[in-house]
Amino acid sequence: MQTFLADAREFLPILAQGLWLTVLVTLGSLALATALGLVWALMRVSGIGWLSATAKAIVNVIRGIPIIVQLFYIYFVLPDFGISLTALQAAIIGLGIAYSAYQSENFRAGIEAIDKGQIEAAQTLGMGWGLMMRRVILPQAFRIVLPPYGNVMIMMLKDSSQASTITVAELALQGKLIATSTFKNTSVFTLVALLYLAMCLPLMWFVGRLEQRAGKGR
Repeated sequence: MQTFLADAREFLPILAQGLWLTVLVTLGSLALATALGLVWALMRVSGIGWLSATAKAIVNVIRGIPIIVQLFYIYFVLPDFGISLTALQAAIIGLGIAYSAYQSENFRAGIEAIDKGQIEAAQTLGMGWGLMMRRVILPQAFRIVLPPYGNVMIMMLKDSSQASTITVAELALQGKLIATSTFKNTSVFTLVALLYLAMCLPLMWFVGRLEQRAGKGR
C-alpha cells in the first residue's frame, strides 16, 4: 500500500496532464455530437423524403464504421486530400461525428414522443414547422432525452481513450507511457482506472437523478 501511495504521488501530476486532455476531447466531441445529432434528427422528422433518407443513410454509415477506423481515416487519410488536422482536432471531430449518430437517435425518439395533439394545436395557431420546433417540440423533447444524453456523455468520456490511437496524450496514453518506462503496471493502471472512475461516478449519479425526475414527470 505504501508503495502504491508513493507511486501515486509521483505519477499523478503526469497523469493529470492526460486527464485535462481527456476532459477537453470529451467536451469538444460532445458539443459536436450534439449539434450534428440534432441536425440529423431534424432531417429525419422533417417530412421531406429526400432529407429524411439522406439523414438515415448518414447515420447508418456512421454507426456501421468502428470509431477507431473513423479516427484513423480523419487523421491519416484526410491529409492525402489536403486536409491536415492536429491529433487533438482529429480526435474531437472523429468522436463527435461517431457519436452524432447515437445522439440523433436520442433526439429523434424524444421528438417523436411528443403528443401529436400538441403538434396539431401548434399548427392550428398558424405556427410554421420551424417555429413549432423551437417553441413547442424541442423544449419538451430535450427534457425527455436528458437521461439517455447523460448516458452518451459517460460513454464518450470512456471512449475518449481511443484518441490515444492517434497519439493524443490523454489519460490512457499517459498511463501507458509511464507504465512502459517504469514497469509499474499495477500502480499506473490502477491509478488510471481510479481517475476514470472518479470522473464517471458523478456523471452516473447525475444521470440517475435525471432518470428519477423523468420518471416522476410521467
